[in-house]
Amino acid sequence: MDLSVKPGNDFYTYANGVWLRNNPVPAKETRWGSFNELRDFNINAVKAILNESAAKTKAPAGSVEKRVGDFYAAAMDSAAIEKLGYTPIKADLERIKAIKDVNGVLNEVAYLRTSGAGSPMFGFFVGQDRKNVENMVPQLSQGGTTLPDRDYYLKNDARSTKIQEAYKNYIVKLFTLTGVDQATAQKNAETIFNLEKKMAEAQMARVEMRDPYKTYNKFAVADFSKTTPNLDWKSLMAKMKVTGQDTILVNSPKFFTELNGLLTSTPVADWKTYLQWNVLKSSAPYLSNDFVNANFAYTQALTGQKVQTPRWQRMSSLTDGTIGELLGQLYVAKHFKPEAKARMDEMIANLIKAYEIRIKGLDWMSAETKEKALAKLHAFRPKVGYPEKWKTYEGLAIDRNTFFQNVRNAGEWGYNDMVSQLGKPVDRTKWGMTPPTVNAYYSPVMNEIVFPAGILQFPFFDPNADDAVNYGGIGAVIGHEISHGFDDSGSQYDKDGTLRNWWTEQDLAKFKEKAAALAKQYDAYTVLDTVHVNGKLTLGENIGDLGGLSAAYEAFKMTKQGKSKKKIDGFTPDQRFFLSWAQVWRSNTLPETAAQLIVTDPHSPGEYRTIGAPVNMDAWYKAFNVKPGDKLYKSPEERIRIW
Repeated sequence: MDLSVKPGNDFYTYANGVWLRNNPVPAKETRWGSFNELRDFNINAVKAILNESAAKTKAPAGSVEKRVGDFYAAAMDSAAIEKLGYTPIKADLERIKAIKDVNGVLNEVAYLRTSGAGSPMFGFFVGQDRKNVENMVPQLSQGGTTLPDRDYYLKNDARSTKIQEAYKNYIVKLFTLTGVDQATAQKNAETIFNLEKKMAEAQMARVEMRDPYKTYNKFAVADFSKTTPNLDWKSLMAKMKVTGQDTILVNSPKFFTELNGLLTSTPVADWKTYLQWNVLKSSAPYLSNDFVNANFAYTQALTGQKVQTPRWQRMSSLTDGTIGELLGQLYVAKHFKPEAKARMDEMIANLIKAYEIRIKGLDWMSAETKEKALAKLHAFRPKVGYPEKWKTYEGLAIDRNTFFQNVRNAGEWGYNDMVSQLGKPVDRTKWGMTPPTVNAYYSPVMNEIVFPAGILQFPFFDPNADDAVNYGGIGAVIGHEISHGFDDSGSQYDKDGTLRNWWTEQDLAKFKEKAAALAKQYDAYTVLDTVHVNGKLTLGENIGDLGGLSAAYEAFKMTKQGKSKKKIDGFTPDQRFFLSWAQVWRSNTLPETAAQLIVTDPHSPGEYRTIGAPVNMDAWYKAFNVKPGDKLYKSPEERIRIW
């Protein structure tokens, strides 16, 4: 803490100032804060497990340890990877060279997808139908681009043009590494950039994409094909291993009508270049050093990261991302205690109770809507720690000597696993994150809140800490995830997870008015020179923070410590609660990364998450004696109360 600062003027620095000064961003990172410290602890824990598993060369065939150990050992065999150069993708590049026509282009798009070698042109996944949640349906989404957001193609300010140049250099570099001459590689870079720019122009912006009705467009497959005469979805989907489906969901139909035009207005030769690029960029991190370094140079331009993340760390993350529920079993056995789960279950129950009290007490909502909100709250399904049913990855071949092939096999396995869900009941035991992940999520269609074992550690959670610290940390995270069920997007889904309005007209109007006021509050926060937080893009997360912290405070006040005035280290229970919250969000971020996150991240930067919710809570003013004239002061009637 920096006690020389007045909490009412700059609560973030008051709570974190000394830590921020003493903890610059390490060279291998793009930001450094509480999340990163815990991720660092976790990745080291994962590394120890992986090294141990890789050393057990005599582990029984098919055992979890054998498969995890073999995957990691292959990933760490840099000498073998170096020797191969780009041999693993030669066949792909040659096959693409032989394409003759648009039909060949589309066949290749399907093949790359099903073989785990990339997802060119558009996005495709299998997921629940938002208006009929017991059904799994094929879903198409806009895509086809490489840069993190469409804005990077469409803007021409200094920051964007610098990134466009770095991107083109990256394309040139990868092509020349496969033996293409410099002039051709440069021509390829222009071709790819211009084609992707056209796709970017056809994409909807991120703020628009937050509207679940706007992105819900259901078609009979035959009818959708009529809107894209050059794309016969029935035959294309069959090539993508999807058969017997007569319905499809599309998040942006306009994107596909534009893509349909591009298919014939763009020469086949240009599409071939684009497809080769898709193979190159999806493979680069898994090929020899030249490719890995080129990939890092591009990342560097985007994020400002100083040195490459060490290989062991990249490969530990890759193992987690690829076979996370095998690795997760070993991780949980070592790093997740039953008492942590018991304490979490209790805190979740307390937060649900606090939320119930708060919903009942809302002065802006009618009894009719309150009843529906409470029904939704009581239908929440919490998941804590790890899945009750582990994925077995049956049929996934992992060989200790073929790293690249392992990655491809896993991509293909994952694709087949996804399409195999069609025509089956929705699997409610499935997790969207792996156990070592330092994060949590809410799923609107499942109406569930999920907390992996990875986040259930200090500074978010410590079974031995006082309640103030746990409720200000993990308590607010639980409250945050519950609040996603009631944010500007989640509130449009009912208790069953169905996209269906459950609000009266007046209540919805009042909710929107409060949400708009919150968006305006965050719009005023400056991140870099003239760049501001995007209040509309971050609205869901900001509602999550405000609702979550308010509910966590309510739940904290039910505890023995919450009711007492007893100081610890000179701070009252309420002060400790808000300090715990503030210290979760402490973070130093490189300017390049901050600029990227403002465009792509639905979360506000840490310093504004720290103050954004408390300045709307009377308890915070009381705890730190914040008065008119203090920089963060908002008069009681200006304070925004939603949940």
